[in-house]
Amino acid sequence: MLSVITRFALLIILAFFAGLMALSNFGPFFGIAAGIAVLAIPLMYSYINLARLRKYTLRDALESMSLPSGYWEEIFFRIQRLVRGLKQQIRSIEKQHNRFIEAFQASPNGILMLDDQDQIEWCNAISERFFGLNFKRDVMQRVNFLIRRPEFVQYLYKRQFEEPLLLERMGPKANLSLMLQAFPFGDKRHLLLVQDVTDLQKADAMRRDFVANVSHEMRTPITVLMGFLETMQSLDLGKAQQHQYFEMMMSQAQRMKSLVEDLLTLANLEANTLPAPMQLIQIPTLMALLKNDAEALSQGRHAFNFDISSADNLMGEEREILSAFGNLVSNAIRYTPDIASISANWRINAQGEGEFSVTDTGPGIASEHLSRLTERFYRVDRSRSRDTGGTGLGLAIVKHIANRHQAQLIIESTPGKGSTFTLRFPKERIAHLDS
Repeated sequence: MLSVITRFALLIILAFFAGLMALSNFGPFFGIAAGIAVLAIPLMYSYINLARLRKYTLRDALESMSLPSGYWEEIFFRIQRLVRGLKQQIRSIEKQHNRFIEAFQASPNGILMLDDQDQIEWCNAISERFFGLNFKRDVMQRVNFLIRRPEFVQYLYKRQFEEPLLLERMGPKANLSLMLQAFPFGDKRHLLLVQDVTDLQKADAMRRDFVANVSHEMRTPITVLMGFLETMQSLDLGKAQQHQYFEMMMSQAQRMKSLVEDLLTLANLEANTLPAPMQLIQIPTLMALLKNDAEALSQGRHAFNFDISSADNLMGEEREILSAFGNLVSNAIRYTPDIASISANWRINAQGEGEFSVTDTGPGIASEHLSRLTERFYRVDRSRSRDTGGTGLGLAIVKHIANRHQAQLIIESTPGKGSTFTLRFPKERIAHLDS
């Protein structure tokens, strides 16, 4: 403050002496003019600096402005330093803000930030897809006006956010199950987190169906067995009738045994996700075993053609491959009418991949069933499958074995003409004869 007064006093003294000298030499008019000129020069300099300051401020370019000399240099220098510091803080805050936004955008869950009026302050791209929102269009809109599901509106109205809410049939194709929950934060604001639980819901439904199917499949033979046992306990039956009942009981017991064995096989395959080992499997030996088992199961009711078109063998787990090939052959026998033909073939295709295919001349399968054939317990004709001893797990086992061997299960079928089931193995699984 003292330096300012000193400079001002010095300016007044200079103006006084300049006016006095001009007055003594040139008269009063020039004396006044000289005093005003001395005072006007620093004022004009200050005005010029203020004009430059305004110009660079409007252009947001204070940092690039050259510093004036004199008293204004220190002022401009401090302003520039202050502006640089503020801009650096703003850039740091913006960078941190952008990192948070990128993290929220990378989240697999939907995130909506709601104000105290349940208006959308921000949402990420996942939540936009879940609910059909557009942030630029829907910002500051009440969320219950945009998501009009009655259960969601009720959830917001009750303000009981301790438990999550499940919304079914959501998403652009109405095929998603979404679990959402609101969490309070800040000044009466809420963070709405949304998780896609479609796969979990499907897995839970599959588990329930699996338990129900196993219970149903086991209950039928057990009921039959108990019925025969009660009959034999309460009635005095002849040996011929007893023998007949024992045969029927053995058939039902064998059915339960096959079901349990298939369930154990499927459980082991599902538990072992590692690729199958690269062990040499002799295709001629495998095909001979398949043919013997097929003829025993058919009991002369079908005509068979087992053909090996390539001398190359296969690398994998022999027990699993035999199970997969055997399931395809036994399925063809069970679903192909008597006096029909079934052919099994091993070949190497033009791409060098190994293919084992089973073709029958049975009734064929309608196209709407093809995508579901590998589901556990799924049957096109339930009654026929039970009559022929099928468990409904054969193709599910084949699919898991194929996955373990990096193979594909390809199903082609024409109603009234028959079906072809093909296991296609990659080139890496083929053991060439000359190797």
